[in-house]
Amino acid sequence: MLGDVLLITEKHQKAGEIIIEKILSKRKPKMIIGISGESGSGKSELAHVISKGLRKHSIFAKPLHIDNYYRILPLLRTEWRKQHGIENVVGYGEYDWDTLYRNVQEFKDGKVSTGPCVDLVTEQVDQLTTDYSTVDMLVIDGLYAIKTEGVDLRIFIELTYHETKKAQVVRGKEPQNDYRMAVLEKEHQMVQALKPMADVLIGMDYEVRMVKG
Repeated sequence: MLGDVLLITEKHQKAGEIIIEKILSKRKPKMIIGISGESGSGKSELAHVISKGLRKHSIFAKPLHIDNYYRILPLLRTEWRKQHGIENVVGYGEYDWDTLYRNVQEFKDGKVSTGPCVDLVTEQVDQLTTDYSTVDMLVIDGLYAIKTEGVDLRIFIELTYHETKKAQVVRGKEPQNDYRMAVLEKEHQMVQALKPMADVLIGMDYEVRMVKG
């Protein structure tokens, strides 16, 4: 996402190093990594650290942010959610999974791909073109990233929105009003339901635990 603010700290770097070792042990052609967690938990920071760290191993990995794939445009989303009911619409169905899967397949096929990219300054959706012919891995991050079909390593950050309020404010998320808190609570329920799918868990202090494989 254009204009996103990353708060990369030592804890992200240390967790990223451990995960990179895991990735190298499971490396395969056109490998896909998924990172899920609640708002402000550090998904984008971890995706950045992992992708950049893999360059030291001559692996080109590209982060792909699922928040770019909302079906409802940013400027319309708040009113749309209120109109249809937060409990009814917040969740998996808000995303354009068809476009996401098309872009993932283009990565696998090594093609030139065009997909959405949200500009957080203008709140408009641009189109970003990527040549996947030289990209070795895809690092997908987002609330429901590990739900994506075909992911080879699923990482889940256990921090909840209760612990990440400061990060949400600093990164310019929506103001902490009743509407935003209702959205975060619904997302909390949806994201936590994905935890059993994880291969790797990132704890409250960003300690890394392997739970599968």
